[in-house]
Amino acid sequence: MRSGGIFDYDNRKERIAELEFQAQQPHFWNDPDSAQKLMKELNLEKSWVEDWDALDEKRQNIILFREIIREGDDVTGELNQEADELSAALADLEFKNMLNGEDDHRDALLTINAGAGGTESQDWAEMIYRMYARWASRNKFDATVLEYQPGEVAGIKSATLEIKGDFAYGYLKAENGVHRLVRISPFDSNARRHTSFCSVFVTPLIDDEIEIDLNPDQIEMQRFHAGGKGGQNVNKVETGVRLIWTGTLSDGRQERVVAECQQERSQLQNREKALQMLKSRVYDLEKRIQEEQKNKLESSKMKNEWGSQIRSYVFHPYNMVKDHRTNHETSSTEAVMDGEIDDFIKAYLMSDA
Repeated sequence: MRSGGIFDYDNRKERIAELEFQAQQPHFWNDPDSAQKLMKELNLEKSWVEDWDALDEKRQNIILFREIIREGDDVTGELNQEADELSAALADLEFKNMLNGEDDHRDALLTINAGAGGTESQDWAEMIYRMYARWASRNKFDATVLEYQPGEVAGIKSATLEIKGDFAYGYLKAENGVHRLVRISPFDSNARRHTSFCSVFVTPLIDDEIEIDLNPDQIEMQRFHAGGKGGQNVNKVETGVRLIWTGTLSDGRQERVVAECQQERSQLQNREKALQMLKSRVYDLEKRIQEEQKNKLESSKMKNEWGSQIRSYVFHPYNMVKDHRTNHETSSTEAVMDGEIDDFIKAYLMSDA
């Protein structure tokens, strides 16, 4: 099993040694932000090496089991199990290696907006919100609610999650688009079938390595009472902050971008987080302009209506979740709504690659 090739095992080992040397310097933590970035890179490189070492250990076990079989003992079951685990682990590592886009390693901002339809769509938006929160928990990502606007009767009008972890954006970029639900409405006394829509927008969360200069004169700040899932001073002081940037993108188009945060304790902290979100969204718009294969923002301009959905979730008259981009589907609707969407993500990213 060659310890190099596409996984750059030897180079990663050298990089780990370099980073560990820097982390051992006396003044390493004098700059906490830089130190945290270095530690994040160090942990990422270590995870690659650990994954490869685990593969190699399984390879050694397979060789051992084969020798035992040649000596007359039947360990075929153990050999087959180890071989299956090796194959699955190798496929996961190859998939992880495919996430090599410029921003794939970054944390992600995931925003959910209910489509037209009032309570029906707002309830559906909350179901999608729970699906991603559970997906994050399953994959050991850190999910923080930055904005949460409850509906008048049920569900949510919108919500924004900050999802932190290795390749969070790389995985979640597959979820950009409109999600469509068909079910018997729990809000309809006549038990009729309803179709609801909600949109999901995923952007990479930028850091100080990327400079985005926004003219302060083009940014309007609105204050509001924090509520819902965030805010320590709910309905007491106006700690929530909404920033609205109106400006011109590099292609000459006028754009209005909104970011709001109500999760932090103080208005200043919420303003700083909202500004980071605003810059991340403008960065994502500029990045999309430069990517011809993404058709200049078409993916983020989709309407919450028929014909634009990336995925359909059908609860009646049968159970099915189908991705219209890859045709990947499953009848396990409960599992999907409980956050088991990795197969959909992988199918899309593999087809996109």
